[in-house]
Formats: sequence, structure tokens, C-alpha cells
Amino acid sequence: MTGLRAPDGQDGSAEQLYLDLLKRCVTNTIYQDPPISPPWVPQAEFDPEARAAGLDCPSEAHTMVGFARLDNLRELTETVLRDQVPGDFLEAGVGRGGAMIFLRGVLKAYGVTDRSVWLADSFQGFPQPPAEARYQMSDVYPELAGEQREEQRQAAEEMKARFLKGGSEEEVRENFRRYGLLDEQVRLLPGWLAETLPTAPVQRLAVLRVDNDLYASTYATLEHLYPRVSPGGYVIVDDYHFLEECRLAVHDYLKAAGEQTPDLVTIDRCGVYWRKGS
Repeated sequence: MTGLRAPDGQDGSAEQLYLDLLKRCVTNTIYQDPPISPPWVPQAEFDPEARAAGLDCPSEAHTMVGFARLDNLRELTETVLRDQVPGDFLEAGVGRGGAMIFLRGVLKAYGVTDRSVWLADSFQGFPQPPAEARYQMSDVYPELAGEQREEQRQAAEEMKARFLKGGSEEEVRENFRRYGLLDEQVRLLPGWLAETLPTAPVQRLAVLRVDNDLYASTYATLEHLYPRVSPGGYVIVDDYHFLEECRLAVHDYLKAAGEQTPDLVTIDRCGVYWRKGS
């Protein structure tokens, strides 16, 4: 795609204004829903800095990734369009769908009609990982790392269930619909990733966004989809800096596949990305 305007964020164009507003909508800095608070502390109020940084767990917003990771997703999308890198866009682990709603908006803003946006997810929450690698609430709330009272332990389990629950397939479709962005370019891949990705009808990818949190899901996503990322395409790993399981899965896959460790670029306190070479 030629003639794509550089995303300088200052041009005041219709595309820029639309995408800036869309970013604020999917993160809900417009209506400012409070975060999901642990039951053992008073309900937290909306914190605009935490929301913009992607450091809270929104109760209603359609994404929790924050401004920096959304800006990065937009920049990489615009780059592959400008450089004519072939392929579609896919996110594995979509939550309520907000990041890919934003990406679909980028394609809409620039009139791109020949690329699909894929959302791969169980749409029924996380798989149950092995006990020794289970996602712990202490990963998010360090105060739970010590000894807990029984009522606090039960409250933490309820909190974890809510925290890890993404949207159902119909809820995610409805979220796209509310933005006027649900169309034939939006493709959902429901099911456990290890079962759906090997035969997913995805030929080539320009951008792969990995937001699975767990080791097995992250490894499976890279194992089945990284070979389909076009040279010059991008891989984004949302929780690389935040979750050790995620970071280990990335490097274990690259080693097993005989891939050299790429030049990882840090996005913020959580995410990284790299560009795939030839």
C-alpha cells in the first residue's frame, strides 16, 4: 500500500482523529470504568495514568493493554501496509477484543479491504495449566505471595476467575458490532489454541500478536504461526516482561526452532516486539 501517511500523531487528519478517539474508547478513558479490585481492599477508583499505561484490570473497557501497546500495534500495522508486507493480522488471546477492534479500525481508516483480522481464543477463559505452572494471583497482586487466611484465599480464587475470564465469542462479535467494525474481514477462531492453530486457514501473517499469558499457549501459538509470519512482518508478545512463563516460552520456542534470538524492542513495562528477517 503506497501513499500511507506517516503516523506522526500531529497532523490533525480525519484518520488521526478517528484512531485517537477509537483508542480512548476501547480503553474506556471516555467513561472511566473502575478497575476490578481485589475483594480484600476497598474498591479502587479509575486512575487515568494506570489505564493509559495498561497497568489496571478494567471492569468494562474492551482492552487492558494501554496506550503504548495500542500505539505500537497501529505503528506496526501502518509499517507493514506501507512496506507492502503480505499477510493478515492475528491475535492469539483476545480478551474482550479491544486490541483487534482498534487494529480493524486502522484498516478501516486507510481503506484496506484485502486483509483479514483473525482472533484466536477459546472464548471460554483460560485452559487449566499444570499445577506447577498455574497462573497465580500473586503474579498480579504481590501481597498474596505470603500466607493467606482462608477467606482471603477464596476471595483471591474468585478474583482470579473474573480476572482471567475473557469475552465469549458472541460478546466479542457484539463488541466489534458496537464500533461498526464487524464485517467479513473479521474472522474468529474459537477453540483451544493447540487444537485450532495447526489447521487454521491462515496462509500468511503480516503481524502476529501473542497475548496468551501461559507457557503452553504462548509456545503453541509461536510453534504453529511463527512460520507463517512473512519476512518483514512483526511479532508482538504482550506479557514478555510481566510473566516469566511467557518469556520462557518465547525463548524455548526460538531455540527449538533453530531461530536466532531476534532484536527485541521493548514497548512498555509489559510488551516487546520484533521484526522477522528473511
